[in-house]
Amino acid sequence: MQKLKIGVIDLVSKGPTFTVWAKIMHANMASIMPQVVATWCEKDGHDVKLICYTGVEDLRKELPEGMNLVFICAFTQSAMLAYALSNYLRSQNIVTVLGGPHARCYPDDSVKYFDYVVGFTHQSTIAQITNNCTPQRPIGKHLAEAAQPPNLPGVVERWRFIEETLKKAPFLKIVPMIGSVGCPYTCPFCIDATVPYQALDFETMKNDLRFLLTKFKKPLIVWHDPNFGVRFEHYMDAIAIVAPPKSFQFIAESSLSILTEDHLKVFQKNGFIAMLPGIESWYELGNKSRTSHNTGLEKLKKVSEHVNMVFKYIPYLQANFVLGLDTDEGDEPFELTKRFVDLSPGAFPGYSLLSAFGEAAPLNLEYQKDNRVLPFPFHFLNNHLAMNVKPKNYDWVDFYDKVIDLTEYSFSQRAIYRRFAATTTFTSKWMNLMRAISSEGWGRLSFYRQVRKKLIEDKAFRQYFEGETRQLPPFYLNIIKRDLGKWWQWLPQGAIEHDPNVYLHKTSQKILS
Repeated sequence: MQKLKIGVIDLVSKGPTFTVWAKIMHANMASIMPQVVATWCEKDGHDVKLICYTGVEDLRKELPEGMNLVFICAFTQSAMLAYALSNYLRSQNIVTVLGGPHARCYPDDSVKYFDYVVGFTHQSTIAQITNNCTPQRPIGKHLAEAAQPPNLPGVVERWRFIEETLKKAPFLKIVPMIGSVGCPYTCPFCIDATVPYQALDFETMKNDLRFLLTKFKKPLIVWHDPNFGVRFEHYMDAIAIVAPPKSFQFIAESSLSILTEDHLKVFQKNGFIAMLPGIESWYELGNKSRTSHNTGLEKLKKVSEHVNMVFKYIPYLQANFVLGLDTDEGDEPFELTKRFVDLSPGAFPGYSLLSAFGEAAPLNLEYQKDNRVLPFPFHFLNNHLAMNVKPKNYDWVDFYDKVIDLTEYSFSQRAIYRRFAATTTFTSKWMNLMRAISSEGWGRLSFYRQVRKKLIEDKAFRQYFEGETRQLPPFYLNIIKRDLGKWWQWLPQGAIEHDPNVYLHKTSQKILS
């Protein structure tokens, strides 16, 4: 076997940035799979360099000379940077591989710009690439296993790469862990909707927790499980066996159906300090919030009561909503969410605009069949910069009016003050304040207002939103150029455009064959 010099790049940022938030928090947003791939490659005897790209680094200086192979992990919003990086690396005769959510959602577009594109990835998948480290051009090779791997290297095995990344975090240092893959719920817009739930090895989890107690006085851990705590007793027993209560601090994304009061008492005892439940809609997905037979105002009251009860035990909570679902109509869904902001003032509201990420979910096929998916460049597909699904029950201007009104209400000085007063810890107050006044709150509000203004005043801009033209408005093109900075010159020709209906075409061809 040839010993290779391998680079692994985890794209946390989608371009160069020097914001305070990026410097403080981006290193804490590292993904787990890049660390896993780096660990697998090192186990096979290769020289490996992992870079968590926070936007501050100069990637051309970070990567050692003489690289044979570079893996890049990207969410869809980072695809433009990933494509530009691959183009640059291939010009240096380096073989490139794309993994991560974008590779799963848009494999047919990605193979135009990478030698290999991987979906579900096992150690054998990576070995197949390293054993055949040769360019695959002009069209790359798509490799995907049938399911997620049955086990993954834990913190102990990944520690060298975790430690290097955490050196970039000046204050908070958050260790990423994962105890399960997939989700038992089937939210039709979610990338995990069709991935069977599978718990990972609890003995590995225990060993990792013991190890972290030798590295930190009180480790701060974020669980990357799509829905943490499905096997609640197994998780809590594993944590309790390792150390006395509150030896750790944990952050997790979990459905309200798991956050019962009995469970919350155990969560609190074991040191959980933040939860991110998905409420999503006032009209559907009630099984996630224990409101399966309630909708509208009735569901709002039950959810608000539940969220307020969570605050008796957990100091920080982000409530996630999806705006623009087909069940939404008129003012009511937005007004109900404003009522939620009033009734549960401590909760930070996380709003996502409905988006269809390629092959991520079966529902995307229905949107494509109805010709509702727009060809917005990947750069804007992060659930708030663009909504690439034409709303079923709203005109675009009306929809943005309602989104702006809700965002303005949620991040008004009054709402920020009430949220600040309703949370008990300094960290919770600081996080809520910073998120509200930065790009996530006021920044999005400003951007939405610009989009609404363009929709009214710029005919070509409106035609793009209506699907009457595929000509990208200069407004969006200029943002891509600005965000990519020096990497703009390496963006391959045609990379800004993609066919938003590839999933439908592929599915139709399979049926015909």
